Formats: sequence, C-alpha cells, structure tokens
Amino acid sequence: MLWIIALVAILIVSLIIVIKAADIFVDKIVEIGGIIGISEIILGVTASAIGTSLPEFGSAVMAALFNSPDLGVGVVIGSNIWNIAGILGISAIFAGTIQSSPKGLTRDGAFTLLTTFILLGFMYFLGVVDIYASIVFVVVYSIYLWILIRDQKKEVEKNEAGKREKVVTPKGGDAIAYHPPEEKKKITFGMIAWSLLGLAGLIVGCRLLVYSGTELATIANIPQMIMGLFTLAIGTSIPELVVTFNSARKGLHDLSIGTVLGSNTFNIMIGLGIPAIFMSVPIEHLSYTFDAPVMIFVTVLVLLLIKRGMKLTRVDGFILALTYITYAVLRIYVLG
Repeated sequence: MLWIIALVAILIVSLIIVIKAADIFVDKIVEIGGIIGISEIILGVTASAIGTSLPEFGSAVMAALFNSPDLGVGVVIGSNIWNIAGILGISAIFAGTIQSSPKGLTRDGAFTLLTTFILLGFMYFLGVVDIYASIVFVVVYSIYLWILIRDQKKEVEKNEAGKREKVVTPKGGDAIAYHPPEEKKKITFGMIAWSLLGLAGLIVGCRLLVYSGTELATIANIPQMIMGLFTLAIGTSIPELVVTFNSARKGLHDLSIGTVLGSNTFNIMIGLGIPAIFMSVPIEHLSYTFDAPVMIFVTVLVLLLIKRGMKLTRVDGFILALTYITYAVLRIYVLG
C-alpha cells in the first residue's frame, strides 16, 4: 500500500516537474523566437508546438528505451486525439471563438492529416513502427520544416517591405519615407540557460512519469496502452492545454491552433520516429483498428469545422468535447 502511495506521489510530482519545465522552455523559446523575428503562426507550429510536445516525446522515448513500447504509442496517439478533441474543444468553449488563417489551416492542417495517414499505413500494413518508418517520418518532418522556413522568409520580406510607405512632399512629389528601426531586445545568457534548464527538467520528469505510470499499470492490471492513451496522454498534454487555452483567451488564434496542429505532427513524426530508431515499436490490434482511425476522424472533423467560417465556435467546441468523451467511454468500458 505504501509503495502504491509512493508511486502516485512520484506520478504527481513528475507531472508537476514536466508541466513547469515545459512552461519555462516554451516561454524562453517563444521569447527568443520573437527577438529573432519569427511570426506568430510559425512560432505556434514550431517552438510552441515542439516545446509543449516534449513531455509526450520524452515519455515515448523513455518508454521505448525501457521496454514499454505500448505505453509510448498510447501516449502519442492518445495525446493527438486529446489535443484536437479535448484541448481545442475546451478552448473554444471558454474562449467563445478561435479564428484561423486560410494559409495556416491549409498548410498545417494538411501536414497533420498527412502524418496520421502515414502512421496508419505503417500500422496497418506492417504492424510495427520500425527504422524504415522512422526514416520516412523524419524526411516528411524535414520537408515540413523546410516549408515553414520558406514561408518565414517570405513573411520577413513582406514585413520589411511594409516598413516603407509613400508620403506626399510639400511640392506634391512622391517620396519614400523610412521608419527608423526600433531598438530590439537581445538574446541573453539567461534566456538560453533557462531554456536548457527547462529541457533538463523535461528529461528527468518524463523518466519518472514513465516509471511510475508503468508500475501503477502493472499493479492495477491496467493495460499499458490504456495508461498511455488516457492518464499519461492527458497529463503530458497539459502544456498544450495551457498554451492553447491562454492563446485563445488572449486572441492569439494562430498561435492557439498552430500549437495543436504542429504538436500533433511533431508527436507522430518525431515522437514515434525517434524511438523507432532504437527499437521496432509493435502495434496493438486496437491501435490501428480503432485508436488511429479515431485520430484521423477528429483531425478531419476539426478541419471541416474550422473550414466553414475559418473559426471554431463554442458549439464546435462542445461537438469536439463530446466526441472525446464518446471515444473515452468506448475505449475504456466497451473495447477495453
């Protein structure tokens, strides 16, 4: 009994460490990105998405390294379903409206959907995520990053051009007026140090999280996949919930949706791709016959809901939340 209490305490403490470490990491990375001049939507699908996905990534890697692959797969798939149906649903309910830009939805939504189909393909035809899948995942994610970098360059050029404006001189001739450059903040040693500290906290916290989760699942006779799909998936996705909810509440809509879409792409391509380098990750039957199709369904659903008016409404939020509740009930109590 004392050992169970200790494991629960470790689970709670490790979650707190992971959440706080992710918060520190994201804050500093976003701050550094802002200084460099990276746009909000690019920050959302890269720095914010990757930073908030580190708990899932760390948990998946640790689970693979310590021979608990089902836990790692569950964390990734469960997090992706929760990110869209749970986090975006809750955020839309409380924020009222989450708007989206057509470009961001087309680019990031398409890649998020593409990655889910690629994963399902390997799961269905091979029944395993191995080194070959890893290579495909990393290549696809590299292409995605290249597209993001290209779009960021275009955004910078557009902003630079916007600094020029035409004015009329007293003689009636046109002249080009240049705004003096604003004094920019500089990247400090403290920002970098705190980023590294946040990363270290994530590594330690995720190791403790996987250990305690695995032990508790064994003691309670809970399948590792179920533990990963729900307990750890929701727990490690708290950073995404905090960032997405706060972004939506503050009107940073591109950052809000970009964080979720970018996070889901990262979870699959890197969260499963990197562990597959070290060992082949076997796939449970229900993972590709139920969990992965649900992940595709909620991804298509949220894209269609947004596409109607380039926004998520409160009603859409309730639809997404109800979808997640239905999935959880079916997975836990019906399918097991």
